[in-house]
Amino acid sequence: MIYLDNAASTKPFKEVQEIMCYVMENVYANPSALHKQGFLAENLLKESSMFFAKQLGCSKEEIIYTSGGTESNNLAILGAINAYKRNGNKIITSNIEHSSVKEVFTYLEQQGFEVIRLKADLDGYVSLEELENHLDGKTIFVSIMHINNEIGTIQPIEKIAELIKRKNKDTIFHVDAVQSFGKILVPKKNIDLISISGHKLYGPKGVGILYKNKNIRIVNLFYGGGQQKNIRSGTENVYNIVGMHKAGEIVFDNLNKYKEHYQKCKNYLQKNIENHISGIRVNSAVDGAPHILNISFKDIRSEILMNVLEKNDIYVSAGSACLTHKKSKNILSFIGVSEDYVYSAIRFSFSYETTIEDLDKVVNVLIKEIPKIRKVNNGGK
Repeated sequence: MIYLDNAASTKPFKEVQEIMCYVMENVYANPSALHKQGFLAENLLKESSMFFAKQLGCSKEEIIYTSGGTESNNLAILGAINAYKRNGNKIITSNIEHSSVKEVFTYLEQQGFEVIRLKADLDGYVSLEELENHLDGKTIFVSIMHINNEIGTIQPIEKIAELIKRKNKDTIFHVDAVQSFGKILVPKKNIDLISISGHKLYGPKGVGILYKNKNIRIVNLFYGGGQQKNIRSGTENVYNIVGMHKAGEIVFDNLNKYKEHYQKCKNYLQKNIENHISGIRVNSAVDGAPHILNISFKDIRSEILMNVLEKNDIYVSAGSACLTHKKSKNILSFIGVSEDYVYSAIRFSFSYETTIEDLDKVVNVLIKEIPKIRKVNNGGK
């Protein structure tokens, strides 16, 4: 099997699986329990919080555990906007965000908020000039993702953060860093809220993090026992958190090595596809994320090519897995890509286990199958 859908989900490290099994078997008490076994579970949470706080350059009290990226995004956006809605009615995002951000803003618009959706250029970069023009004293919240999950564009969030705070120091800035944490460094300066997901960095599904600047308020979405400073009630998912912690340790110990490997795979695959297959469009920016390569193959629907690749035991995607069951436009339609290429995109995303031999097989299959598909599509001509 050749698995090239790592932007959707990664295979957990063996060490992650082992430590999660150990915790499930040996440290299964409730971390809120006032006995020795409860303290053991609580200490594991504290150790994990200290690790993630170190990576983000914050205090462990600013780490909130969630069920994943979607919850982290929802908690950040709804929590902060409800806390500060008396300060203004204007909120800003882009038109190329993940659905767990985009749909929250749609909901808020229906509730009467003024929503500004920044446009992106052909490479997927939002306009800083447009952002600056919209920032004013009534702007209470901005949410811009770090790495785009479909084409891999890396937004200049440091510049964006500085611009936001210069125009209005009270505007809260949220960054969806689900695709970037563990792949590249995530700068924290002038950023108030950061969303992270465990299963994107070789950890378990069902666990994530929201970094919350201690100086801002967010309204809780859940009511219950008051865990995590009453921001996210509910018994903490200890073994998943510990698994994410272990994954983070391995990833950050190998950050540069993995990054170089992803980039090598990306460059190799792109070059070989460009050299051997005509009628393509590379949708990923040259300086985009090292682990994501998005390419459109003219005259071929994405789902058809995905099916052909799967028959050869090669697994890719057409974009966000969260949109698989929805009739939603993909990012290419929002950045102005020609109609010929919008619905023919394939996203290849790499892991530390991806090999050059894997990529050679992918290219060989594409060289063999694409002319056949195009011939059928053109009526046998």
